[in-house]
Amino acid sequence: MAKFPAMARKDSKLDHLARVRLFSACSKKELNTIGRASDEISIPAGKVLCEEGKPGHEFYLVLEGEVNLTRNKRKLTTLGPGRHFGELALLHRGPRNATATAVSPATLLVLGQREFSGVLDEVPSLAHKLLTYMAERLAEADSKDVSN
Repeated sequence: MAKFPAMARKDSKLDHLARVRLFSACSKKELNTIGRASDEISIPAGKVLCEEGKPGHEFYLVLEGEVNLTRNKRKLTTLGPGRHFGELALLHRGPRNATATAVSPATLLVLGQREFSGVLDEVPSLAHKLLTYMAERLAEADSKDVSN
């Protein structure tokens, strides 16, 4: 019985990962690999996770609590459980386009760029899914640019 909460927590983590658009086409085995490469961290309210303009190296998935995203010191949104940010940092070390700060104590799943590269080496089929996702993101950004 003592193992059930941990198993429920693992399944919850995988459920959250499956809802991330970047990982939505992944099999349960692929999600398990991503989950194993990730770290679960607990942070206090007020903790700055990443800063606008500074290089990014991690993807974050909120499991519990809330995180504010701000740009130019203006609030963009508040992210709660199941929401994520920083997925582009897994592929590109460019500057962050927002600052992320914990609004409340929070539990996050963190996947670093180096660990993600290891996942791609271990599961080459994931690279194709990733390319599809990136093509969709590029197409969306391009259509927004044309419509403005």
